[in-house]
Amino acid sequence: MVLFKQLKTLTLSLLVACQFIGGDLMAAEKTLAQPKVIIFDVNETLLDLESMRTSIGAALGGREDLLPLWFSTMLHHSLVSTAIGDYQDFGKIGVASLLMVAQNNAIKLNVEQAKTAIVTPLLSLPAHSDVKAALQILKDRGYKLVSLTNSSNNGVKTQFESAGLTDFFAARYSIEDIKIYKPDLRAYEWVLQKLQVKPEEALMVAAHGWDVAGAKAAGLQTAFIARPGKALYPLAKTPDYKVNDLTELVALLK
Repeated sequence: MVLFKQLKTLTLSLLVACQFIGGDLMAAEKTLAQPKVIIFDVNETLLDLESMRTSIGAALGGREDLLPLWFSTMLHHSLVSTAIGDYQDFGKIGVASLLMVAQNNAIKLNVEQAKTAIVTPLLSLPAHSDVKAALQILKDRGYKLVSLTNSSNNGVKTQFESAGLTDFFAARYSIEDIKIYKPDLRAYEWVLQKLQVKPEEALMVAAHGWDVAGAKAAGLQTAFIARPGKALYPLAKTPDYKVNDLTELVALLK
């Protein structure tokens, strides 16, 4: 009798567990419904920032290793700009950030030298090797592709033309129009309004943990592209997809 009761209890527990897991799977399937639009971040996600290592390194006295620090400093202070309600152009923040990195490393650098190191190279970044083929497949499958960037409208227009990406995208969106930098939730809400889609109907693709964290918090599906040197923010919600490049993401999106 005791054994029978134990087996009955175990059976009930398994049924409850199966119902719970089944519910989770159904929720996951609902969350991962085919997106109506795929939103791409630009710098580092689509475009290879590594080509700037030489120009940034030259401006910083040969310290090519400081490229990631410069970019993260630029991102950090774009959020400062949003937090204090004092919008500054992303390019200007980039120059200011490079001056800060130089100062903190006892390197002499003036504004004009910083501009020279950043502006032209940033506007002519090449696409990562996996990008064009992947975008073509997604476009051929009927996905609507758009971009959402912290860069200026003219900046991303020039970048896409230089990298040969213009024709893949139905639209380009820049936070310059609302003067609120990602990953502020309002940036994602704004682009969803422009696209006239619900959060769960859009997939945000980015190589930045902070970007997918913001998009996920705003209710979007998210895909993290683990470019070299990029990591997820451990305290944020897990993205729906984690892949090494766009080729892998294409294989997952039917």
